[in-house]
This record gives sequence, C-alpha cells and structure tokens, in this order.
Amino acid sequence: MNKAKTESNIRKVALTSLSGTSIEWYDFFLYGAAAGLVFPKLFFGEIDPTTALILSFMTFAAGFIARPVGGIIFGHFGDLIGRKKTLVIALMLMGVASTLIGLLPTYNTIGIAAPILLTFLRFCQGIAIGGQWGGAMLLVTESAPSNRRGYYGAYAQAGAPVGVILANIAFISVSLLTTEESFLSWGWRIPFLISFVLVIISMYIQLRLEDTKAFKELEAIKASDTSSPKEIKSSPILEAIKRYPKRISLAAGAFLSIQVTFYILVAFILAYGVQTTELSRNDLLMAVLIGSAMMVPMQFLFSDFSDKHGRKGIFMLGSILTALWSFALFPLIDSGNFYLVVVGVTGGLVFLGMMYGPQAAFFAELFSTEVRYSGASLGYQIGAIIGGSFAPTIATLLWKNYDIFWVSVYIAFASLLSLLSVYFLTETYQTDLSE
Repeated sequence: MNKAKTESNIRKVALTSLSGTSIEWYDFFLYGAAAGLVFPKLFFGEIDPTTALILSFMTFAAGFIARPVGGIIFGHFGDLIGRKKTLVIALMLMGVASTLIGLLPTYNTIGIAAPILLTFLRFCQGIAIGGQWGGAMLLVTESAPSNRRGYYGAYAQAGAPVGVILANIAFISVSLLTTEESFLSWGWRIPFLISFVLVIISMYIQLRLEDTKAFKELEAIKASDTSSPKEIKSSPILEAIKRYPKRISLAAGAFLSIQVTFYILVAFILAYGVQTTELSRNDLLMAVLIGSAMMVPMQFLFSDFSDKHGRKGIFMLGSILTALWSFALFPLIDSGNFYLVVVGVTGGLVFLGMMYGPQAAFFAELFSTEVRYSGASLGYQIGAIIGGSFAPTIATLLWKNYDIFWVSVYIAFASLLSLLSVYFLTETYQTDLSE
C-alpha cells in the first residue's frame, strides 16, 4: 500500500474515531451540565437547593462508578474479539441510554422512581464510556505510523473537549429559543434526544472500518501457534492485572489531575458561578465552550510534541501548571467579569491538554497487544472513578463547608499525585506496538 493510501486510511479512521467519541462524550457531559443546572429542580422533590445539587452530582458520580465496569467488560471482549466490535456496542449503548434520559418522567410525575431511573441510566452511560475509550483510542493508535502515534491518538482524545462544546452549544441554543419555564419543562430534553445520532455513527463504523493491524497480526499469530497461552484467551483482564499491576496503578494515578480538574471546570463551575456572581447560565456555558474550543488544537500541538520529544516531559509539565493555575482560577471567576472567567477556564483546560492529548498513545504504549485494551482501560477508568466521579461533589462540600480556596488545594493535590505517578512510569514514545 502506498504512502498516500496509508495516510488516507488513517485519516478516515481518526476522523471516524473523533466523530464517535465526540458524540459519546457529548452525551456524558450533557449530563454534567444538566446535573448542575436542571436535575436538582426536576428529580429530587421539595428539598433545599444545596442538598438537591449535592444529590444531583451524586447521580453524576454513578457514571464514573460504572466506568471501570465498562472498562473490564469491554476490555475483556476487545482483546478477544477486536477493537471495532466492542466500540460499536459501546456507542450504541450510550445512544440508547442518553435518548431514554431525554424521555424520562420527572419527580412530580413518578416520584422517587424518577431519580432511581435517572441513576440507572447514568450507570449505563458510565458502562458505555468505560468501554468506548479503549476501543476508540486503540482503533487510532494501533493503526497510526509509529512516529505519529501521539498526533493521531489526539483525535480520540479530542472527542472530550468537542463533546463539551457540543453539549454546551445544545444547552445554550435550547435556552435561547425557549422561556425559562419551557426550558425546565421540556427544552432540556432535546439535547438528550439528539443522542440517537450515535446509533447511526456506530453502524457506519461496523460496516466501513476494519479492525487494527496490531490486533489482526495477533490473531494471525494465535491461529498459527497452537501453544499460545490459553489463559490470555479466557481472561485478558486478569492477565493484564497479573503482568502489569504497577503500570495500571501508575496510569490511574497519572489520570487523577485530568479528571479532578476537568469536571470541576465543566460541571462544578456552572453551579458555583451562577450562585456567586451576576453571570448567567449561558455566560458560564459559553466560557466553558470557549475554553474547550481552545483545548482542541492545543491537544494536537502537545501530542505532536510528544511524538518527537517523549510523553513524560509534557505530561509532567501539564500537571505542574495545572496545580499552579488552580490558585488563579477562582479569583478570576469571583471577579464576575465574563472575559476573566474565560481566561480562568481556558487556562485550566489548555494545561489539561498537555496531559490529555498525549495520553492515548502513552497508555497504549504501556501494554502488550493481547492485553492492551484491558490494561489501558483499567488504568484510565480506575483513575476516572477516583478522580472524576466525586470531584463536583467534593468541590461543592469544600466550598459550602469551608472556603473555595480549598477547592484549589484539592486540584493542586491531585496534580501532585499525577506528577509523581508519571515520574515513576517509563518513557514509551519509541515503543513498537506490534511487539
């Protein structure tokens, strides 16, 4: 296959991965925005606003609790039957769960069943996102040229900020086109119902894309080698834990800063800014949208840098800058000035891009092909549940019971743990994924 044909194929895979992950993350973050702005009023009855907000963020956490479950299930089958099939199933599960959230009756209609069903569907979203990341990331990184793995891996990673952008555009658009009463009555449902698009994208992937070269080579080796270890075939997830316990733990630690900071920036900030400044809901959604838009190109820049100079250095610098920026973030928001709020959110998201951009290639390179889906997904999703699941809830409790300064301390502490975790991981950017 000539070079132009190869480049064309990897671009098609990368763009398809970007589209799938963008809509998948759109669904996941849509819930985060709704948890801060809509669900406390609609799904938790007649209780005080602070308690309702905390309970709403607790249902938000259910998605993170489910993510390791999704990582285990989809990692197991992704290493056995291929990256593509498992990715398709994960995308379809997310599309169905999010569409059903858009159809869900509220507390006034069905009582306590409303928050229970909401939590269950959020759990399904978590299982889907837990399986999606490994499939999308490996579909790109295992297909990319070795010297461009970080850059093309950034397409899968860009789905997160693009998902935030799409979710915020959806909420802003519906909010502008409806009255406050209409928005709370039915307008908030429209962005969730759009999620059915995921089912269409998943069918395109199933029909048009092949599985990765690395996985197909592994399958060929298994077919020709009858002495291939049977325990890997039966349980890739256990084999990954057996072979790489330290790498899985450190990968989870590396992800902490990204998760804690990201969900404070895209979910907690919305509730905090509305309650403490004169800024409107749409002002804060727009600030997060602008910051996310800046994060996307910077992720590609940092990922390309990691292809030439290594993953660890840029990752560690991102964690240091995130820790320092956390102490500037809330004074900028407290100013109540829209442009300063944009600076605060954008700075935080750009520094996160230094870590999140190269992460797909970094995590893929830590594990061998036969357990790569399982190992990378475990590290990623364990980090997600520890770092992201309760970040908005913890931030709310620190803010209400102590002072907003302690939320900055919380971000800085998570960044320090990530810095130490990456320091103890090996450099990987020259790794051969076929070995």
